[in-house]
Order: sequence, then C-alpha cells, then structure tokens
Amino acid sequence: MNHESDLVTPARTTRLLPPAYRPLFAHADFRRLLPALAASDLGDGMSVVAVAWLAIEIAPPGRSGMLLGAALAAYALPGAAGALLFGRWLRRLPAAKLLAADSRIRAVLLGCVPLAWAAGVLHPALYVALLAGSSVLHAWGNAGKYSLLARILPPDQRLAANALVSSSTSASIVIGPALAGFLAAAISPAWLIGLDALSFALLAFQVGRLRGKAAGKEEKEEEAGGPVTEATAAPVDADRSAAGLHLLRKQPELLGVLALTWFFNFLYGPAEVALPLHVTDDLHAGAGLLGLYWALFGVGAVLGGLAAGALRRFPLWPVTLGIVAGWGLALVPFGLGASAAVTLACFTLGGLVYGPFTALSYTLFQERTPAAWLTTVLAARSAALLTAGPVGTALGGPLTALLGPRRVLAASGVATVVLAVAGAALWAWSRRRAASSRRLSGPVAPADG
Repeated sequence: MNHESDLVTPARTTRLLPPAYRPLFAHADFRRLLPALAASDLGDGMSVVAVAWLAIEIAPPGRSGMLLGAALAAYALPGAAGALLFGRWLRRLPAAKLLAADSRIRAVLLGCVPLAWAAGVLHPALYVALLAGSSVLHAWGNAGKYSLLARILPPDQRLAANALVSSSTSASIVIGPALAGFLAAAISPAWLIGLDALSFALLAFQVGRLRGKAAGKEEKEEEAGGPVTEATAAPVDADRSAAGLHLLRKQPELLGVLALTWFFNFLYGPAEVALPLHVTDDLHAGAGLLGLYWALFGVGAVLGGLAAGALRRFPLWPVTLGIVAGWGLALVPFGLGASAAVTLACFTLGGLVYGPFTALSYTLFQERTPAAWLTTVLAARSAALLTAGPVGTALGGPLTALLGPRRVLAASGVATVVLAVAGAALWAWSRRRAASSRRLSGPVAPADG
C-alpha cells in the first residue's frame, strides 16, 4: 500500500535525490522504516571494530586469534541454527514481527555485554555466549526486513530500495568503524557494543509502531478472507512454507546465485579474522587504522551500491562473477607485503566492486519468488549464507595462527579469484548446453506444425 497521502516528502528534498530514488519517499512506511534501519546499521558498523577489539582485550595471553574467530563466528553463525530450529513457529509470523523480535533479542543480549564488563564478570565464554544469543534470530530478522520492503513497494522500485538499504549498511561501515576507532581510544569497546544494543532497541520500537498502525486493518482483512497488502502482510502457513522451499530448489538460477554467494562469504571469513591481527601484529597499529580500513571499504561500497540502484537491470552472471573476482584481487596485495597506503586503496576499490552485490541478489529473489513465500525463501537463503562466513571465520583463527595474517589475506583473495574463474567456466558451459538444446529442438517444431 502506497500511503502517498499520509506524509509527502517535501519537493525540495526529493529534488536533491537521484531520479531513481525519488519515488521511494512517496511511501510513508518506507520513510518510517529507513531511519531506524540506518541507526541499527550504524550500531553494527561500530561493532565491526568493537566485537573484534573487545575479544583481543579480554583474551588470555596467546589466545587472541582463537577467541577473535570464536567471537566473530558467534555473532552470526547461530542465526543459521535459529532458522532451522524455530522455523516451525517463526514462519507463521508477519515480516514486521520477525524483524521486531530479532531487534529486541539483539538489544537485550548485546546490552548485557557492557554491563558484564563493568561488573568485571565478562569472561570469554560469557562474551561468546552473549554474542551467540544475540544472533539466533538473525536469519528471520533479515528475511523480515527484505520482505517488508517487497510488500511496501511496487516491483519496479525494489532494486532502488534494496540498493538504498544496502548502501545504508555500507555507509555504516564508513561512519561506524571510524567512530568506533576514535571512541575506542577513550572508552572500552564494550560500551560501543552497548550503543549497538541501543540502535536495535530503536529499530524494535519503530517497527512496533509500524505494526501497530497496520494491525487493525490487517486483522479485518484476515477475518474477511481478503488479501493483505500492508507491510505487515499475513504470515505464511506451513504448507506454503514447504512449497516455498520446494520452489527454491526448482530455480537453478537462484540456487546458482546462492551457491556462489555461499562460497564467496566462506572465503571472506578468514580475511575478517586476519585483518585485525594484520593491523596489530604486522603494522603495529591500533583500532584507528582498523576502523579506517572498514571506513574506506564502506565509502567504495556506498558508491557502488548507489550506482546499482540507479539502473533498472543487470546482466546477472557477468556482474556477480566480476564482483567476486574483483574482491579477490583486492586482497592479493596484502600477501605481497604492500604498504598500508596501498592496501587501504585496495580495500576501497574492493568496496566499490562489492557495492552492487547485495541489492542485486535480493532483487533477484524478490522478483522470482511469489509474495506469499518470500519470507520463508529469504529465511532459507539467510540460513544457508549464515553458515558460510562464520565457518570461514572460525577457520580463520587457526589458519592465522599457523600462516600469519598476511598470508591468510592473500590466500583468501587467490581462492576467491579461483571461485570466480570456476563460476565463469560453469556459466559458459551451461549457456553452450542451453544453446545446443535449442538448436537440436529447432528442426522438430516445423514438423509439429
């Protein structure tokens, strides 16, 4: 539902936006949701530095790499388990309730980190447990977020909306780590995680307001048996959920994108562990430089993501494979002993290349999945992907201890380039096979006519 009459964005403000983004702000629900999403993105942006830095601070001597890998994995991996264990109940909930529930859990458990630190009881095991608990509904919350966007907006505006939301995430990597690096010189990173908790409390509050506004109409439509078109559309029942998963299995293109993204995220995982240790061990620098790496990556990703949103369509496989190869190449100079200035430039370029990836992937899923099954399919997607990065991150701890940060970063880059080459070969083979099938079937058609 458009809600154009609720609150019209001032014409002067919309004229400052690129044309592709102006129609988005005619939708009142989108305008309400975007600032809250941006706040939670900023909190997570600070946690990019804070979670890793706090793990290094509280780790026993000689165990920083292991605890760092465990903490980063705990911050994401349990979301995959949550998608499987709680699917029977959560797939019945509207998208807004899923997003609100995830935000509340994150607000409470992340908020316990600074409290435990201040009380002097933040043992490494407790730290990992709190991070793990905070991420248990992440797959469903992420699915709820993009399902809300699909229900709020018409199909021709979804790519721009996905690009804007993913660019908000990228922008948070510009501001969040830089802010965290600056604040970490004055306060403990535990308090930065507390700010992340507050940002999720704000998101839960705002989504609750959105749900409350639409609840009355939603209930009436459900009682009448009519369609629910609000952002908080009716939940998916169990039969439709199973059919949605079956639909995903029958979509080779979606499965191909999912497989490529899984391996992409898996190979990125070790780099996430190696980069902080590269800063501390190889460059003998502090949290400020780590924040600068992520900030420059975010600058590139914002520019790349916004450029993606201004376009209507992408050639799917050439773009995605180019993104994968470009990111891998950006990591190779770390292993060559390049200076910090050079690797900072590479990280910026890597962000620029990566920028369109998230928006492109989600738009494809939104376009190819029936609306009634979208939340479940996106949750299955998130669950699969949530196993990739954390598994790679957990592997990154012992690999970094064995090989050193520079070699792990370079190995991650080379393996990612190999993934892109293998994906390109498979894509070319599938196109040749499809073309051959069309040629073989060509002479038969006239005989049938």
